[in-house]
Amino acid sequence: MTDPLSAALKIAGSGLEAQSTRMRIVSENIANARSTGDTPGADPYRRKTITFGSELDKVSGAQVIEVEKLGFDKSDFIEEYDPGNPAADERGIVKMPNVNVLIEMGDMRETNRTYEANLQTIKQTRDMISQTISLLKASQ
Repeated sequence: MTDPLSAALKIAGSGLEAQSTRMRIVSENIANARSTGDTPGADPYRRKTITFGSELDKVSGAQVIEVEKLGFDKSDFIEEYDPGNPAADERGIVKMPNVNVLIEMGDMRETNRTYEANLQTIKQTRDMISQTISLLKASQ
């Protein structure tokens, strides 16, 4: 039988790693929200997506989270009329990234809160391990 405290650390640690990757993806999306193509009519930055999955950790026996897939949002680009832009086509239309900054900010807030929750779980589990060790020392 596996130690439940070790399993809790493993699960929360995998959550930290997954949310760290998610934060990087969200940050890239926000940073490129206005990135156009280099030439007239070229495609701009395409929003990145992340998909999570779970996997059984054979050592701890715990279900841990993992990044299953990094992908791209297939939704249409936003078209804006901006004839002075170097990326404008012959009609003056510029393809803009399919990034909605409000959605990305919401994802960032959720990612941050989930990261903090996993971090708090690790802190509490470490405290429980310390208390257990102290109790075992005191009973000897």
